[in-house]
Amino acid sequence: MRTDRQTLYWSATWPKEVEKLAKQFLRNPYKVIIGSPDLKANMSITQVVDVVTDMEKYSRLMKLLQEQMDGSRILIFLETKKGCDQVTRKLRMDGWPALSIHGDKSQEERDFVLAEFKSGRSLIMTATDVAARGLDVKDIKCVINYDFPKCLEDYIHRIGRTGRAGAKGKAFTFLTDKNAKIAKELTKILREAGQVVSPSLAALARSSYASYSGGGSARSFRQMGRGGHSFGNRSGSNTTPLGTKRKW
Repeated sequence: MRTDRQTLYWSATWPKEVEKLAKQFLRNPYKVIIGSPDLKANMSITQVVDVVTDMEKYSRLMKLLQEQMDGSRILIFLETKKGCDQVTRKLRMDGWPALSIHGDKSQEERDFVLAEFKSGRSLIMTATDVAARGLDVKDIKCVINYDFPKCLEDYIHRIGRTGRAGAKGKAFTFLTDKNAKIAKELTKILREAGQVVSPSLAALARSSYASYSGGGSARSFRQMGRGGHSFGNRSGSNTTPLGTKRKW
């Protein structure tokens, strides 16, 4: 392979795992950021975060569906494939028209579920993060985070399935004590988007700060937002500058 080649490395996000890959494969890279490096939520989405126990989640979900279901689409996110199937079965047993989509489904099954959801024949879809990005379904009234995602960046992408193309949307999130380490950063995102921070979330944020400030910091959640990133690897003296064309 030519030593004066140039490599462009593209990523829509910038978590630590991607940063590690970039450092491993690129030498003396230039980083170009398109968009903001900060996590920002769509201000057209009303965000409601409730601190609950695991035992309270399903009854709270039932109450939400009764309040929000008006013939519009509702997308429910869960952390695991097993949890996704379990909640879907319970919903169907309780009379709610729910279907699920996750990585263990065949492509044919996923296409069917997505078509049913898009057409409105099934108004409730449960999903793992396989549906958090790239899912283009119009008129999703609200997103419910039954389980909180592993990082705040995924939270932003999840709630971004609603409130699209200038429409208003709603996002409801269940938070438990095991999510305490992200409470402070989540509170910041809510406030920057002009959202109301519930007293229970504020209390969880304060308790998590007290817990981590004395015994080492919690995992950093300063991942990049929804902007794209490109990286140019310059090796050798004859490398073509970024943004120019070169004939080999």
